[in-house]
Amino acid sequence: MNIQVIIERGEDGFFVAHVPSLPSCWSQGRTREEALENIREAIDLYLESEPAELTEDQEIVELTI
Repeated sequence: MNIQVIIERGEDGFFVAHVPSLPSCWSQGRTREEALENIREAIDLYLESEPAELTEDQEIVELTI
């Protein structure tokens, strides 16, 4: 899966990274590399979900994109 990340330098000199397609998915780092590492972790946590409680007529299907 490929996902677009925007990286910019913040006012404090840190690198700020966010994912436009995942609302509120932001991270930062002292270096560009650290910001990328941190946003990868943020994306993993964002996409990780708790098992949903289903009714009898529902099912969970996982898709690989």
